Amino acid sequence: MTSAAVLPSAVRRLLPADPLLRRLALMSLVNTVGNGLFVTVGVLFLTRSVGLTPGRIARGLSAAGVCGVFAGLPMGRLADRVGSKRLLMVVGPLEALAVLGYAFVHSFAAFVALACAATVLERGAAAVRSALIARTLPAESQVRSRSLLRSVMNAGLVVGSGGAALALQSDSYAGYVTVMVLDAASFLGATALLAGLPVRDLTVGRDGAPEAAAGRRTVLRDRRYLLVTVLHALLELQLPVLTVGIPLWVVLATDAPAAVVAAVSVVNCLLVVVFQVRASRDVDGVPSAARACARGGLLLAGGCLLYAAAQSGPAAVATAAILVGALVHSLGELLTSAGGWTLSLDLADPRSHGEYQGLFMSGQAAAHVIGPLVISLTVVDHGVVGWAVLAGVFVLAGAALPAAVRHAEQPAAAR
Repeated sequence: MTSAAVLPSAVRRLLPADPLLRRLALMSLVNTVGNGLFVTVGVLFLTRSVGLTPGRIARGLSAAGVCGVFAGLPMGRLADRVGSKRLLMVVGPLEALAVLGYAFVHSFAAFVALACAATVLERGAAAVRSALIARTLPAESQVRSRSLLRSVMNAGLVVGSGGAALALQSDSYAGYVTVMVLDAASFLGATALLAGLPVRDLTVGRDGAPEAAAGRRTVLRDRRYLLVTVLHALLELQLPVLTVGIPLWVVLATDAPAAVVAAVSVVNCLLVVVFQVRASRDVDGVPSAARACARGGLLLAGGCLLYAAAQSGPAAVATAAILVGALVHSLGELLTSAGGWTLSLDLADPRSHGEYQGLFMSGQAAAHVIGPLVISLTVVDHGVVGWAVLAGVFVLAGAALPAAVRHAEQPAAAR
C-alpha cells in the first residue's frame, strides 16, 4: 500500500463517531487542507509570479500580522450579538474571495491591503470558531474535543502541504492560481458543512433576536482573564521559537545540516497529530489546566536549553540535540495548548464567549507577531544566553498561571 493511500486512511481514523464533533472535524480538515496548500506556495507565488522582493513580503506580512492582532475582540463581540454560526457563514465566503484576490495582485500596495484584509478575516474567524465550539459541544468534553480537532487540523496541513508539491514542481502562474482556487474551495466547503451544523447560539433567542446582555462580564475589565491571557501569550512564544528560532540557530550557530529544520517540523506535526488527545486527558478544570501549563513551560524551557547545547558539538551531536530538543519542546506545546483551551473557556463568561475568545486569540496572535523580534533580540543577538532568557520566560509564565487562577470559580457547568 502506498503512503498516499495510508495517509487518508489515518486521517479518517481521526474523525470521531459523534455526528456533531465529526462535522466540526470535517470542517477543520477541509479548511486546513486548503490552508496547507496555500501557505506552502504563497511566498513563492509572490516572489516568482508577482515579482515582490523577500523584504517587501516580510514587511507586508508583518503589517498584516499586526492587523490580525486587533481582529479577535471586535469579531468576537459581533459573534456575541449576531451568533457565531451566522457570522461564520458570512466570513467563510469572504475568506475565499480574499484568497482568490492574490491572483490579481500586481503591486506592493495591493499585496499589503489584501494581506491585511485576509489576516483580519482569518484571525477573527479563529476567535468566532472558538466561541462556536464553546457553545456547541458539551462542557465536559470540551478539552478532549479541541484536542481531537487540533490533531485533525495538523493532519490536514500535512495533506495540503504534500499536495502543494505539484504546484511547486510546475513553478508556473497557472499552478499557483490552481492552489488558490483549491484553497478558496476549501473555505466554501467548510462553510457548506457549517450550514448543516445543528446548533442554536446561546446568545440568540428563539425569535432570532440577541438575548439580553444584563449581567455579562466585560473581558477588558476582567483582570484575572487579562492576566491569564498575557501569561499564556508568553507561552505561545514557543511557536516563533519553532518556526523562526530553530532555522536561524541551525544555520547561523551550529554544525547541524540545514535538513534538520525540516525534520523538526515533521517531529512536531506528527506528535501533535498522534498525542494531542492523550496529552489532554488529565486536564479537566481550571486548576489542572494551570498545572498543565506550568509543566509545559518547564518542558519548553528544557527544549530551549537543548537547542543551546547544539552549538558546542560536532554535526552529529548538534543534530541530536536539536531533534531531542524539538521532541521535548513539542511535548510542552501539547500541554500548554490543552491547558490554554480550558483556561480560555472555563474562566470566560459563558454569555460572552465571542468576546472572551476574541481576546484570548488576540493574545496568541500578538505573541506570534512579536515572536520574530523576540528571537532576534535573544537567540540571534546573544546566542546561548538568549536561549537561557527564553527558557526563563517559559518557566516563569507557566509557574505564574496556577497562582493567577488559584481562586477561580469554574463556571463550566453553566456553559
